[in-house]
Amino acid sequence: MSPRALPSEPAVFGGLEILSSAIILTDHRQVIRYLNPAAENLFAASQRAWLGCTLTQLLGASAGLVEAIENAVRNNWSYTGHDIEVRRDDHPAFHVDCTVTPVEAEGADLLFECRPIDQQLQTAREEREAVQQQVSRDLVRNLAHEIKNPLGGIRGSAQLLERELVNPALREYTQVIIGEADRLQALMQRLLSSHRSMQPTQVNIHEILERVLRLIQAEFAGVRVQRDYDTSLPGITGDREQLLQAILNIARNAAQAMSGCGEIVFRTRALRQATLAKKRHSLALELQVIDNGPGIPESIRDKIFYPLVSSREGGSGLGLSLTQSFIQQHGGTIEATSRPGRTCFCVRLPLNNEHGEQAVSIP
Repeated sequence: MSPRALPSEPAVFGGLEILSSAIILTDHRQVIRYLNPAAENLFAASQRAWLGCTLTQLLGASAGLVEAIENAVRNNWSYTGHDIEVRRDDHPAFHVDCTVTPVEAEGADLLFECRPIDQQLQTAREEREAVQQQVSRDLVRNLAHEIKNPLGGIRGSAQLLERELVNPALREYTQVIIGEADRLQALMQRLLSSHRSMQPTQVNIHEILERVLRLIQAEFAGVRVQRDYDTSLPGITGDREQLLQAILNIARNAAQAMSGCGEIVFRTRALRQATLAKKRHSLALELQVIDNGPGIPESIRDKIFYPLVSSREGGSGLGLSLTQSFIQQHGGTIEATSRPGRTCFCVRLPLNNEHGEQAVSIP
């Protein structure tokens, strides 16, 4: 393909403004000459502020972008760089596919067409994780069913044996058997409880957070809980007890990780045009539970939502697995980021839409 001629009249450049793709025009030194509105939105950068700056300042200098430019210039041909990370100090990092095309226009030599791919990557990752976690849950649930019946027999036999024993010292052993059987029965019940039917009602997320706050402060006197609420958020249609248990599991894990001494922040925000579980919602809730503890060990960060995975001695490894099940039943998502001094669990849930708009499924 030969270079496409682009007249330099403003009205012709203005035709690029109606495109949904992010378009950047630069000269041969990669100095920015034009940004269309889609590019301004994607890169959170106004054309007025960035004209005359270099492309590297706007997009960073990833190897994929440099290679795409070099190939386009050398071969005088369109070339696409895939999965290019865009990183700036004043903006969160994200990924794009970027097609570089040589052009002939007064003041413009290269055209960059950028398409964000983070949502595609996130959807693919969520699908992989959902499959892996469902297999894990099915295995654990089947094991729980198989274990429950023998446990009942063990407990009953221990009770019968206790009645036949005269020596009180020997009865202590049967009490240990009964106590451990009860503990395992409770554990099996928790493994199976995430599959009960939801009982949806109108829920105020901040009322739930306030209840969790009181429970955490009562249990962990050395933990400070800070509020950072968006009180304008509408309500949620959900199961009050499931949501309460899900958030309490996250907050209690945080408090235990900090050995009962530290700070937890509850932060709520509104998200617009959010994609959750392959559905596009015009409005969603983002709830962050942030602590300043030691962080999640790197060895289990990718497996923290799997059943029976725990970094805490004596932990059952069920709390976060149940939390994820409850959030997914509400059509939401949960993810965690962690480093020493800051761990953030981010829960996103659909919000009630005052206009009654339906979520749109994404193939």
